[in-house]
Amino acid sequence: MENASTTAAGPRGAQSLHRFANPGRFLRLTDRWLPWLSGAALLVLGTGVVWALAFAPPDWQQGETVRILFVHVPMAWLAMGGYLGLAILSLMALIWRHPLADLSARELAPVGAAVTALCLITGSLWGRPMWGTWWVWDARLTSVLVLFFLYLGHIALVRAFDDPERGARMGAILALVGVVNLPIVKFSVDWWNTLHQPASVTRLDAPAMHVDILYPLLWCTLGFMLAFMAIVLAATRAAVMERRVRALQMAAARRADRPAADPGLETARA
Repeated sequence: MENASTTAAGPRGAQSLHRFANPGRFLRLTDRWLPWLSGAALLVLGTGVVWALAFAPPDWQQGETVRILFVHVPMAWLAMGGYLGLAILSLMALIWRHPLADLSARELAPVGAAVTALCLITGSLWGRPMWGTWWVWDARLTSVLVLFFLYLGHIALVRAFDDPERGARMGAILALVGVVNLPIVKFSVDWWNTLHQPASVTRLDAPAMHVDILYPLLWCTLGFMLAFMAIVLAATRAAVMERRVRALQMAAARRADRPAADPGLETARA
């Protein structure tokens, strides 16, 4: 009896997990919620950009250059958070064979790579007037560059094989291995001497940033996060629909080829 109940519980748990990964259910949910998510992203991000550029005061030390941080800091957080999401999706794909996990990871990686590239570019734009140089090979900048290459590696791996499942599996393994870089990105400014400033917002005691700059920064971060989620969901939705169309085309092609492949059978029936 114990084995039977355990066996029955397993399929029920797997069925519950895969129920939320059903492509049809996913399309219905995104059809309902994606417009609201996109609208919220545009509203929050639009007000955040106006707040940051028009109403936030210049920093007493950085001057108007501080406005670059309203893009740079959210991009840095999204680069790390996006890669953590990529690793979670890869784990679900490898262990639970989550039907949508491979597709979501495949569509998330290019968005994460773009976000990380923006983080590096805006960081260089900020570093030139603050540090006097566009780039230094310190721990924080180098580890973020490694994160960017990990995103690119995942994009290349999932598309490098004729068998999509094998490519997705190789990409998932790379994503999980690359997780070790996330603590290095986060704590590099604490572990080594670098030009990059230490944490200013996520400090345990108090943020080392005036509220006139902190609040619009957090508002912009929320807007960029909603936009990131909306883009990934829209790309995954398009990938699901593309896979469905391809499957229907292949089925139609097989049905069209079947009578021509069996002329003897059709003659015998006549």
